[in-house]
Parts: sequence; structure tokens; C-alpha cells
Amino acid sequence: MKTELTPFTINVADEVLQDLRRRLTDTRWAQDLNNEDEYYGLSTSFLKEYGDHWLNSYDWRSAEKGLNAVSQYRIDVDGQPVHFIYEKGKGPNPTPIILSHGWPWSYWMWSKLIGPLTDPAAHGGDPEQSFDVIIPSLPGFGFSTPVSRPDLNFWKIADLWHTLMTDVLGYDKYAAAGSDYGMLVTAQLGHKYANEVIGIHLGHEMPLTIFQSERPWDLTEGNLVPAGLPDEVRDEIIHFQKTFASHVAVHMLDAQTLTHSLNDSPIGMLAWILQRWKKWSDKNADFADLYTKDDVITFAMIYWVNQAIGSSIRVYSNANRYPWKPSHDRTPAVEVPAGFSLLVGEVYPPFATVENRVAMLKDGPLAQQFNIVYAKAFQNGGHFGPWENPAAFIEGIRGTFKLLK
Repeated sequence: MKTELTPFTINVADEVLQDLRRRLTDTRWAQDLNNEDEYYGLSTSFLKEYGDHWLNSYDWRSAEKGLNAVSQYRIDVDGQPVHFIYEKGKGPNPTPIILSHGWPWSYWMWSKLIGPLTDPAAHGGDPEQSFDVIIPSLPGFGFSTPVSRPDLNFWKIADLWHTLMTDVLGYDKYAAAGSDYGMLVTAQLGHKYANEVIGIHLGHEMPLTIFQSERPWDLTEGNLVPAGLPDEVRDEIIHFQKTFASHVAVHMLDAQTLTHSLNDSPIGMLAWILQRWKKWSDKNADFADLYTKDDVITFAMIYWVNQAIGSSIRVYSNANRYPWKPSHDRTPAVEVPAGFSLLVGEVYPPFATVENRVAMLKDGPLAQQFNIVYAKAFQNGGHFGPWENPAAFIEGIRGTFKLLK
């Protein structure tokens, strides 16, 4: 290790919690006629269940104790505060791996992988295949706040991660994994730092050129669903678009406008992110079976106590404002070996099944961006894969890097 690390302990000030309680108590709940089916968005009745739990039942100090049960640090990386979990592997030759989350995730959504990856022998795995696990909060998210520069996006975050892994932690080579926005960070590591990155593992595929068209707010790029398609095909495509359209459009076009309200109202902030957790989670499962109310509020608290919601959503528009540029012209663009754990409880891509999902990747337009060495589809789990189906990601990470040993 090149930098001396001082342990970091989460200890939210009592004044912050008192202010939060006042705001929750004073919530002005919105009228919500004819929205039992949530046609107009997250219903007041559903949201109120979580708001009432937050105010009357939730225990932050208990949750805080759980968050502090892992080894974590907060340091300055090129002028940006970076918070990260750092748990050393127990096998004979651990592989360092950095795990990147997305939006509206938090770093804690990777926490279920820590034990199995650091101590595989205690979790039914091969002790030869242990990992040093590094789980940072993306800059502007969670405890990697406040942001110190206005231009942070996925490819700039990748530079910070490389500095963290090499200059700070002292690794010559390392592995990386990510999903959602963290998938882009991880792919950029595999693109720009192929000499140091052993390989990568991803939860889905997206292009490094994402959000760089003339309509970055529009998932359809202005294209309508083709006429004449069967109703079930048309409905599936439109369902996918409706699931992901609103947050992209608003984050691209009105990030700060939205921030003014979400940063002031804990219930408003919860509504915006809870809608994503609910709509993007495993489409074949009951949301309450995947996320307890305590889980949901803990994730929300990580945003609220750090005033992170505004800086977190800017990573979308910053991907457009500061466009990605390739570091080389070799092919594939992400030339390090790549593995994928693909969960078909995801809304994306439409029509995915366990039987066809790997072929959709390998025969799809993004296959040429990657050097695919491992891909497996899993029935269970949605967009937040490491939380909803950690076993799939443990299997995928082990399977990918076993091939590269």
C-alpha cells in the first residue's frame, strides 16, 4: 500500500437527524385521485407507507452500526473526497477488485458480495479464488461528497478509480466490476487502462458513447415503434421506454431544477428514487420480498444525510456535456477480457429469457465493443443485480476471473 489509510466511521450528527424528523413530520402529502394503478407515477398511499416507517419505526443508529461493520476509508483522490469499503481477501493470493455502483444505487448494494469474495472458503468457494474487495461510493454519491469539480462523469471517474487502485492502494494490476452507471465506469477502465486491468465483469451492456447524440434525453432517439408489429411486441417495447424515459429526460434537461425540491424534501427525494427501485427491480418478484422497508430507507438515508441527490444525478448530463473520447483506436474498444452476469428479471432488454439473453448480448450491436470471455443468464434479479441476486454476481465474478488466472 502506498498511502497510509485512516479508518472512516459513519457518525451522522444528531442535528441532521433532528432536522430530518422535523421535515418528515411536516410533510404535506399530495392528493392522488384515481392512481391506484400508479398510472400517474408512485402513489401517495404507497409512498406514505415508507414515509410513516421512516418517521415512526426506522432506526438510523442501528443501520449506521451495520454500515460501520466493514472496514472503510475516506480519502482525497486528486482533490475529490472518495469513500470506499476495503476488505482484504483471506486466500493465498487475493485478486484486487473494485466494484462500481450506479444510480440510484449506493455502494451498499454491493455489500452482499463482500464475504463470499474475500473469504470464499467460508462460503463454499475455492480459497485459491479470493479477492481484495474495494467498493467506493461514486463521486457525488453517498459519503464521496461534496463534489470538488463540476465535470465528473463516468470516464473521469474511471481516472479517479485508477489512481485509487494504483497510486493510493499500490496495486500494479487489478480487476473491476460494475453495473448501471458503474458499468460505464468499469468499461472505461477496461478501455483506457488495459495494461493494468486484468479483466472486468459487468451486469449489462451499454455503449461508451451513451448520451452523446443530439437527443441525449430521449431513449428512442426520436424513433417511433414501427407500425404493424404484433400488440405484445409493441407493448413490450413501450413498457421498456416508459420504465426508463422519465429520469433520463429530467436528469439531462433539468438536473438542478429537480435538485432544488429533492434536496429540500426527504419525502420528495424518496419518491423520486423509490420509483426507480420499484420499477427497475425484478419484474417477476414482489418488491417487498427483495427490499425491506429498512433497506429502502437506509439507501435513501445515504443520499439524504450527505445532500448527495443533486450531485448524483448530474453524472447523466455531464456524460453529454463532457463527451467521451477514445483513448485508442484498437478493437474491441474495451479490449480486456469481459464477463457478464445477465439477469432476466430486468426490463431491459425487452423479450429477454434465460434461453436467449446470452445470444442477445453476443449477437447484438454492442458485442463488438467487448472481448467477451464469459456470459451467463440468470432467471432471478432485476436492475440492481448485486443486491437482488448476489449469487449470480459471485458466480459470474468467480467464473470470469478463474478463466484469467
